[in-house]
Amino acid sequence: MNNDRIVIFDTTLRDGEQCPGASMNLKEKMSVAHQLSRLGVDVIEAGFPVISDGDFAAVHQIASEVENSKIAGLARCVAKDIEAAGKAVAPAGVRGRIHVFLATSRIHREHKLGKAQDQIIKLAAEGVAQARTMVEDVEFSPEDASRTEPDFLVDVCRAAIDAGATTLNIPDTVGFAIPDQYFRLIKHLYDNIVEFQTGKALISVHCHNDLGLAVANSLAAISAGARQIECTVNGIGERAGNAALEEIVMALKTRQDYFGQYKLGIHSREIVKTSRLVARMSGLSVQRSKAIVGENAFAHSSGIHQDGILKKRETYEIIDPEEVGWGLTELPLTKHSGRAAVSSRLKHLGYKVSEDDLAAVFSRFKEVGDKKKFVYDDDLAALVEGHLTVVPETWKLEYLHVTSGTATIPTATVRISKLDSDKKSVQSFQDAGVGDGPVDAALKAIDRLTKVRGKLLNYNIRAVSQGKDALGEVNIQADFGDGKLIPGRGAGTDIVEASARAYLNAVNRHLYNARQAKQKVTDTAQ
Repeated sequence: MNNDRIVIFDTTLRDGEQCPGASMNLKEKMSVAHQLSRLGVDVIEAGFPVISDGDFAAVHQIASEVENSKIAGLARCVAKDIEAAGKAVAPAGVRGRIHVFLATSRIHREHKLGKAQDQIIKLAAEGVAQARTMVEDVEFSPEDASRTEPDFLVDVCRAAIDAGATTLNIPDTVGFAIPDQYFRLIKHLYDNIVEFQTGKALISVHCHNDLGLAVANSLAAISAGARQIECTVNGIGERAGNAALEEIVMALKTRQDYFGQYKLGIHSREIVKTSRLVARMSGLSVQRSKAIVGENAFAHSSGIHQDGILKKRETYEIIDPEEVGWGLTELPLTKHSGRAAVSSRLKHLGYKVSEDDLAAVFSRFKEVGDKKKFVYDDDLAALVEGHLTVVPETWKLEYLHVTSGTATIPTATVRISKLDSDKKSVQSFQDAGVGDGPVDAALKAIDRLTKVRGKLLNYNIRAVSQGKDALGEVNIQADFGDGKLIPGRGAGTDIVEASARAYLNAVNRHLYNARQAKQKVTDTAQ
């Protein structure tokens, strides 16, 4: 192993997707996985195969199609978990990895597992050994390592290495660590386990952001001997999220005076594109002031700053925006652009679409092209990503008309069609609704028509591209009575239409999930 090489382990599709309301369907996951590969991610943790049929299918397909990255599947130190992970990553061949984990901290041992230290060591070794029979590349994580006794952590890591693990991940599972303390913990492991010093095994870190220190802890760990960083795009993940990939990568690249000896395989100009894709696929918008990928990351409003930038960029910018992919939009398409031009631009943007998908996207492109002068790359990306978010449809929007103003009650007339399993319209239904605004009225009309009542919990709209005729992209989260956050997405030049499409997308997801759950119960009973 190259002792100066930092391995980037991306867990956007596993830990990132565990963020409430951020679940992705298979097409969405495949789109993100291919982009992570183009970004140059070394390891893609594609999911937790045993947790659901959907997760298993996603890991298996990613392992089958994505060629430039290692593909990892997560598993507890439980035989059925490890078997499922091994089968899921099998298509990746030598690039397949099983990532097993077991809690080791005192609080987890006593209150969650009810196990003594020697039992934990035995279970860890057995889990790694089983995984090693299925793949050559095994990673082991002592969960809640940052709150585990350091000397016991050394014993657990030694047992895992002896059983065949070559990557030992030291997670700050609850975001408890402070950089100086975390540095000392990683250094203690490095100094006391010879395999880390010889390169026969690698120290990895997985930091959560509960105290806002995930990136700082990750960088401190590198200085202490860690050579793999586990992170997510945009820092998404459970609770306050994970260490942000883009921040870690650009800290290493920008501060070469401090981190100059370390090498990365990341293609940084793909960062902004990857960030936007993950934001759209997950439904989690990027904060405007987010480092590296936020819209304000390279904006300067102060006159003093603007003057300095004009004289010499480096006075107030430590990163060239183009280095991470800002400002690289190509010339826009128009309504006269043909299918071949749209296909070519999609390939340039990194999208891999089938002929059927291309036909659907091109149809929507023509609709948008008739309403606005130029169709920009961001518009096109919103259209293709909007298509990828589609689940098997029960209901499809046919017609929408709204009346609104300062002296009238907002009213929406909606016509939707019910589709059969072949996506053919069976019957059309029309109704009207009133509300405290045109969007509310449209959503209430949809509730009346579908007989499914959702509570809108989150609503976000943004202009995808520039100009007064910009495409609007709406992301929502709704609760349909079971306490689960169901995401929905829609795009259009009319924000009411985009909102109706987003809500109907959430309704279709809810109905599809209910059918899947019912089918699983039926299959189990049989």
